[in-house]
Amino acid sequence: MKKLFLSVAVAGLLFTACNQGSKQAASAEAPATAGETAAAAPAVDATNAPVIKLENETHDFGKIKEGDKVTYAFKFTNSGKTPLIIKDAVATCGCTTPEWPKAPVQPGAAGEIKVTFDSANKMGLQDKQITVTANTNPAQTMMHLIGEVTAK
Repeated sequence: MKKLFLSVAVAGLLFTACNQGSKQAASAEAPATAGETAAAAPAVDATNAPVIKLENETHDFGKIKEGDKVTYAFKFTNSGKTPLIIKDAVATCGCTTPEWPKAPVQPGAAGEIKVTFDSANKMGLQDKQITVTANTNPAQTMMHLIGEVTAK
């Protein structure tokens, strides 16, 4: 009896999880409604999509002392055919803070994503990944800030 009850419970959970996944996929494909934010970037086909062309995908800040802060600007160009709209930029931890242009970057124009790493309470080799989400295809671009933090 216990096995039957457990089997029914597991089956119910699996059915619910599968059903939620299809609802989320359907809502992701649904067109935007008038009530949604106007900040959402319009859909652009892959041939006309903006393209983030980074000068460097990785920056090595070398060796720094614990507690130091380093800043680096990842320079890029929009080599696509439509304006580039950066929606978000996040780092792998709170010790790394990205800043990006909020205004659209026109085709052929340049911009930069400034990243600051705070080494307080960090020791040893560091590799901080920054993920930029934009109206590009694919939607995410990765950058790395690497180096070593030594004792004071």
